[in-house]
Amino acid sequence: MGKTTLIHLLSTLDRPTRGKVLLFGTDVSQLGSNELARLRNERLGFVFQMHHLLPEFSAIENACMPFLIQGASLKKVKEHAKKLFDLLDLSDRINSPVKLLSGGEQQRVAIIRAMVKQPDILFADEPTGNLDEAATDKVAELFSLINREFGTTIVFVTHNPRLSRIATRTFLLSKGVLEEFRDE
Repeated sequence: MGKTTLIHLLSTLDRPTRGKVLLFGTDVSQLGSNELARLRNERLGFVFQMHHLLPEFSAIENACMPFLIQGASLKKVKEHAKKLFDLLDLSDRINSPVKLLSGGEQQRVAIIRAMVKQPDILFADEPTGNLDEAATDKVAELFSLINREFGTTIVFVTHNPRLSRIATRTFLLSKGVLEEFRDE
């Protein structure tokens, strides 16, 4: 098992072939597809290495997409999203087409999209894999801020030591075995 497989199992994107995955006291491997979709929509956020933004939409429209898919009014959702754009130093780029944003800005928009519904857990798979050191440091600051300000648990997998330094608990996945890593 690799790190992407692990995070996909933990975040309910994949189902285990054996064993259990417990989230919020529930064995999610036993939930039906509608129940899993509701859980993901209501309690989980996702950030991937590739931001998967829609180029025909603005930064704010991309960030609000989880609500727009549900038929919510963009006007109603924008106020909350604007606060996140302010927190992430992107308020001047809010109406920009995403194709005009830098890679770091696009990744921050993807983080806002994941946070707009205020999930209990944010899962991130190599969220800084395509970013330079300055953008990586910005994402690390953002994750720390999100954890402090919103109480969101952030589970991320990375090869990047710059990002792993912010973790309060670190695990090492080697040859399919996951062990807590203690730097002593």
